[in-house]
Amino acid sequence: MNQTVVAVLRSGFTMEPIMNLIWQRVFQRLHRTSLLPRRNHSGCAEHATVPASTNSRRIKPTLLVSRLYQPSNLRDVGQDSRLQGEMTCKSQRLMQQAGLIHPSNPGCYYYLPATVRSMEKLVRVIDQEMQGIGGQKLDMPSLCSADLWKTSERWDLMGKELFRLKDRHGADYCLGPTHEEAVTTLVAHQTTLSYRQLPLLLYQITRKFRDEPKPKFGLLRGREFYMKDMYSFDVSEEAAHETYESVCRAYTRLFVRLGLRCVQVQADTGNIGGKLSHEFQLPADIGEDRLLVCGNCSFSANVETMSSDRTDCPQCKTGTLVESKGIEVGHTFYLGKKYSDIFNATFSNAQNKPSIVEMGCYGLGVTRILAAAIEVLSTEEGIRWPGLLAPYQVCVLPPKKGSKVDEAAFLAEELIHTLGETMPRLRGEVVLDDRTQMTIGKRLKDASRLGYPYVIVVGQGALQETPRFEVIFQQTGETMFLSKDGLLDLLGRVETV
Repeated sequence: MNQTVVAVLRSGFTMEPIMNLIWQRVFQRLHRTSLLPRRNHSGCAEHATVPASTNSRRIKPTLLVSRLYQPSNLRDVGQDSRLQGEMTCKSQRLMQQAGLIHPSNPGCYYYLPATVRSMEKLVRVIDQEMQGIGGQKLDMPSLCSADLWKTSERWDLMGKELFRLKDRHGADYCLGPTHEEAVTTLVAHQTTLSYRQLPLLLYQITRKFRDEPKPKFGLLRGREFYMKDMYSFDVSEEAAHETYESVCRAYTRLFVRLGLRCVQVQADTGNIGGKLSHEFQLPADIGEDRLLVCGNCSFSANVETMSSDRTDCPQCKTGTLVESKGIEVGHTFYLGKKYSDIFNATFSNAQNKPSIVEMGCYGLGVTRILAAAIEVLSTEEGIRWPGLLAPYQVCVLPPKKGSKVDEAAFLAEELIHTLGETMPRLRGEVVLDDRTQMTIGKRLKDASRLGYPYVIVVGQGALQETPRFEVIFQQTGETMFLSKDGLLDLLGRVETV
């Protein structure tokens, strides 16, 4: 025992001041050896200084291809020749081979992380367009009471397409394919709705359910899917038509932003009902809808609304109707008072009298838009995304480990760091294919299959006095060799959401 401590004990002092003395010396020694963080003037802890070394300069990117969840065994399912016959369209085959989706049961799929990223981007674009025209987002129950559907008489009208179930008390429910009944009931419960609050546009983006007899084409026709459904409430038929046109224009803007050629066609109202309806169709050979399009004017219609053998245009009278196929990705309906009358959804008019609201409903197939875009844009070998929706915008390929240009690997990491520092929009959008045990050729093939819009190969050119990077623009297949400044200029024009 320390002699000072012994002397103090013999003198009759207590242990408390002794222990304070000991701990004070301990902390002084810890600070001197940098085992504890020093405090700066603000009271915040400072990190201990790390000795400089060559390894400390290495930048560790967080987005590594080797860490992305795209299990090879799931991707092999997509390449299994025995299952090729079940893949009846290009988008389904490419999405399964790329590990973007995995079948669960007929008409239902696991959406793997890259697909979820793409969907979230699409949802952001949809939100921007819907909120741009006054839409307000809400969320309604997927489990819908049968009483509502029986009141609207759609419980029987929907037939076997409606997923039905009973709870433990014997009450009937369905899994909602649409929510006209639910949203109208919600608005009807607001007894103080004024004409000054109209038009009211409420929308949601949720899972929907439909008991398809023969689900097929992957995400194009499933039993469980994501949909945006919006419902409008107006003071008059004229105002409702203005809202209807406003939503149709928003849909057109949406597809223009996605770079998709979409045709608005006259359509049947089906079991949703109403007085007016249009579909938004992506022309595609795999499409299940038959369209009649005039080559002389803007007229187009689903063949269901016309005689299939008609060839003269009912609008311009001189043009010829040409039949083609399309994938329905959106649908709009002017409902009038079909549901608001049944559920007594009213508002107080300018004379402070109750009036029935005029309604419309507007759907967008979220997962169907993803699959349809892949269907119409992709090659047979690889996915091509709409620019805004690619899960990641840029993939950087360093050289193969042990190759003659292995030293360029650090430049690949440095490039990613530079992109993150100088281009905030690309943060989280750049991945490094760190599987350097594989050749550049094999990784390029994977990059093409997954559809990164920009692939940057860091090779021999990056080691030159004026570094050059090989850049592959996957949308067109064009290859460019750019300086670092040229590369930054190119990527600076990339639009993200």
